[in-house]
Amino acid sequence: MEKEAWDKIHIKNLEVFGKHGVFPEENKLGQKFLVNAVLYTSTREAGRTDDLTKSIHYGEVSHFITKYMMEHTFQLIETVAEQLAKALLLQFEHLKWIDLEIQKPWAPIGLPLESVSVEISRGWHQAFIATGSNLGDRGEYISKGIEALKACEDCVVEKESELIVTAPYGVTDQPDFLNGMLQVRTLFRPLELLNKLNEIEAEAKRERNIHWGPRTLDMDIIFYDDLVLDTPKLTIPHADMQNRKFVLEPLAELAPWYRHPILGKTVKKLLEELVQ
Repeated sequence: MEKEAWDKIHIKNLEVFGKHGVFPEENKLGQKFLVNAVLYTSTREAGRTDDLTKSIHYGEVSHFITKYMMEHTFQLIETVAEQLAKALLLQFEHLKWIDLEIQKPWAPIGLPLESVSVEISRGWHQAFIATGSNLGDRGEYISKGIEALKACEDCVVEKESELIVTAPYGVTDQPDFLNGMLQVRTLFRPLELLNKLNEIEAEAKRERNIHWGPRTLDMDIIFYDDLVLDTPKLTIPHADMQNRKFVLEPLAELAPWYRHPILGKTVKKLLEELVQ
């Protein structure tokens, strides 16, 4: 769901004292900062029930921002914004996205200046990740890969498909695969997520000697929101996924309604067409 579709809660010009800056005296003496935040969420249920627990408590958010900025010290306000946005997204259940501005009044640059600021926009993304293995204890490799992803604070594994046994694709002279699919909520951007998956594969001693060859663990990004991306390192949606039953079958278990952003067809429809 795009952030523009969510409702908004605004926090404007929250005054916070912090010790952030590149100069030693800034880290010791500290100074005033102003924080502006737009919290993206759904206020529908809270508005209908008058129940604050169904929304975001802006008072709690304000106190969290104040405490975080007072207890941490960073040189760059870019870092303050990045780390604070992540902390807020991890802390508040109903927070889907945040626009965050950190203002630094009277920044020490030796010139008359009212304020400088950094403004960022961060939020949760939805990704579908295919898992596979055809060497050793296939189920154990996949299980450990999923546990490694769950241990990463930037990712939440929301759903896991059943594992299926499938014949090898491309290079057929190799053992059968065990394949599955994960629905993941993540703060990572696409290449960051790819790097994390590659790290997990490397921990499983994945070797890339033969294209489509045998492997201990394979973790591929199939969808990432409705993104269409084509780079030398990463293609989203995953290329040729519409021709791979071992991808579509577990994906249809989790999200038959998900529509391919290029082909315009749902996963269920792509699977039906493939098996006809």
